[in-house]
Amino acid sequence: MSTDIRIKKGLDIKLKGEAAQVTTNALASNVYSLLPADFHGIIPKLIAKAGTKVKAGEAIFHNKENDQMVFVSPVSGEVLEIIRGEKRKILAVKITADKDQSYFENKAIDVKVVDAETIKSILLSSGCWPFIKQRPYDVIANPNVAPKAIFVSAYSSAPLTANYDYVLEGKETELQAAITALGKLTEGAVHVSVGADSNSPLDGLDGITLHKVSGPHPSGNVGTQIAQIDPVNKGEVVWTVTPQDLVIIGETLLTGKFNAERIIAVGGSIVKTPKYYRTIIGAEVSTFVYDAGVESDEFRLISGNVLTGRAIKPDGFLGYYDNTVTLIPEGNYYELFGWNKPVFEKVSTTRALTFSWLNKNKVYDLDTNTNGEHRAFVLTGNYEEVFPLDIYPLQLLKACMYQDLDEMEALGMYEVAPEDFALTEFICVSKQPHQDIIRKGLDLMIKEIG
Repeated sequence: MSTDIRIKKGLDIKLKGEAAQVTTNALASNVYSLLPADFHGIIPKLIAKAGTKVKAGEAIFHNKENDQMVFVSPVSGEVLEIIRGEKRKILAVKITADKDQSYFENKAIDVKVVDAETIKSILLSSGCWPFIKQRPYDVIANPNVAPKAIFVSAYSSAPLTANYDYVLEGKETELQAAITALGKLTEGAVHVSVGADSNSPLDGLDGITLHKVSGPHPSGNVGTQIAQIDPVNKGEVVWTVTPQDLVIIGETLLTGKFNAERIIAVGGSIVKTPKYYRTIIGAEVSTFVYDAGVESDEFRLISGNVLTGRAIKPDGFLGYYDNTVTLIPEGNYYELFGWNKPVFEKVSTTRALTFSWLNKNKVYDLDTNTNGEHRAFVLTGNYEEVFPLDIYPLQLLKACMYQDLDEMEALGMYEVAPEDFALTEFICVSKQPHQDIIRKGLDLMIKEIG
């Protein structure tokens, strides 16, 4: 039996270039990369140095605060280079891949009979623990703090993101193993959310509390679902895992092999043949982007979706948690008197000289132009129209900016993550970096409150 979640506040941004449900094997990447920036708040301590031979699933570095939490190589090969920045900060670990892949052998287990401590130990030693994140703070979960519940969102509502029903097809065994294992790590429920009209492989799993979600974006955000099902209060912790990471966790527990394979959606208005590619975490994006074809040289390449992803170069690497790569036109132009004429080809939540509200199903070809410049916050009341959480978004953003911890707590900072403010950032007439403001506010709370 499922519980319905209906979201009314939000905004669906329909963009051209949605990936067709056809999967192609991406070219094998010569070099793969682990980027510590993907693991926010983690200070890496190297285990493997340049020149070290490693197997897929073998530890490359560990968390300085907890040496049991390791981060592993997605492929077998040789550590090519350790790229460092200021104060010798590790920026990337590059690994040249072998033609024939070999895997580091972890202990395979029967998830139905082993206890919680054994499962936790294997997740930490196998490199699967970084897939488990926590609220508050939206960081990798602390293995020493048990969550009150675990949340999995198998419904993607952001523009051009991978369709979970498609990419998870045939993975029921791995998903069930992961759900069974994670269920032993909490005394609460494992909440799984799927689309109201979807045919998800997670529908029939045992040991879950199923929720059917409907409504505009950000209905698919796990933070929106947590707020509807079991909000996070001070002193409480919940864990979140994405469905494709569940597959890796389940396969590792069942076989002992860390298989970093991932099916990703490559889309965007300037992609000639948007579709899905089977690749490996940390692969060079050029191995599949140019196979899909690009219609222009002026584009922005994003690892992730257009609202929350990270801009990378064509020789960049797929983010550790990303299942989408998006290409949209670069908006490097100035529009004369753009504020003072009717607008038909842009999305807006207002009706002032804009007409997107007349056709809610229209598909747009948007670029990266912000259509304005950074300025002080303007009180419009628009944020609340697209922000479904029971929180005052503008007041919380301001509290983060002037670093008032008491006010941040009172306004619900424990419930939010940067992605929850992606839509308010998109419609912001002040062009403020909402997600960056929230991330800095969360980091301050970690430092001062812990």
